[in-house]
Amino acid sequence: QVAVDGIMNAFVESTIGPLAWHCAFWASLCFVVSTITGNVSQVDKLWSITPALYAWQVAVASSFHMRAVLMALLATVWAVRLTYNFARRGGYTWPPWEGEEDYRWPILRKNPYLSHPVAWMAFNLGFISFYQHFLLLLIVIPQLPAVAAAEAADGAGGGTLNLMDGVLTLVFLLLVAMEYQADQQQYEFQTEKYRLKHANQPLHGEYKVGFLRTGLWSVSRHPNYFAEQSIWVVFYLFSASGGAGIVNWSIVGPVLLVLLFQGSVAFSEGITAGKYPPYAEYQATVPLFIPNPTLYKPFWNDVRAKKD
Repeated sequence: QVAVDGIMNAFVESTIGPLAWHCAFWASLCFVVSTITGNVSQVDKLWSITPALYAWQVAVASSFHMRAVLMALLATVWAVRLTYNFARRGGYTWPPWEGEEDYRWPILRKNPYLSHPVAWMAFNLGFISFYQHFLLLLIVIPQLPAVAAAEAADGAGGGTLNLMDGVLTLVFLLLVAMEYQADQQQYEFQTEKYRLKHANQPLHGEYKVGFLRTGLWSVSRHPNYFAEQSIWVVFYLFSASGGAGIVNWSIVGPVLLVLLFQGSVAFSEGITAGKYPPYAEYQATVPLFIPNPTLYKPFWNDVRAKKD
């Protein structure tokens, strides 16, 4: 057991340092750029990119251990999909540090505890720039015990995959597909709603209500966020597949991610409820995250509206 622990500790200790410096670089860059430009949404532009970079860094450090490569490939699939969704909504501009700031930050700036420039700068440094980037590293950290435990237990045979790896891969990809579908429905709905507004045409049907409540959004108020949280829980379970145990130290990443979503969604839902009065009824009948399939309503779009 001492030998096994030694192998695990040696790999983790030799890899975690370079990962931490990598993370610190992105966090520092975002803080400096956001301070100069006044736009604190710099982390958003890297949110879907850095986890995949960390995952491949671990894969390289492990000499391309099969499980490390599999996890890096899955992180890349997630990254490509989410980056595409962010880009098509105008998330990237040129120069890259410009663009719109997330609508929640200006509201949060008005908080009495954060309204002073020094307080806001400290919040930007500690939470927006460093904590969020640290979290993006933590959700990938299960890759370390996933590799180290397998190598320590099986030696040369530790590079092989097993049935649990296959099941987790399938579930991961299904969740990415679910997240894509949820984002696609929201994108189609919002695109048409704002097209009607900009054309000075009257809003009708669901567009008049103002928010999406059909398709996947009829079974969960945030089906994309449910999928996102679940994706990283599944990613964590690869560490169990590698032999690190169902509960191990790397669970801190997905736990903190879930907690972040609780606070973030509560804040954004308060804004949405104030903007759309019918949202209160939607909150009372549709679950926050975990889907309730019995509530399903077909996705409503303009073709259906014109038939009505």
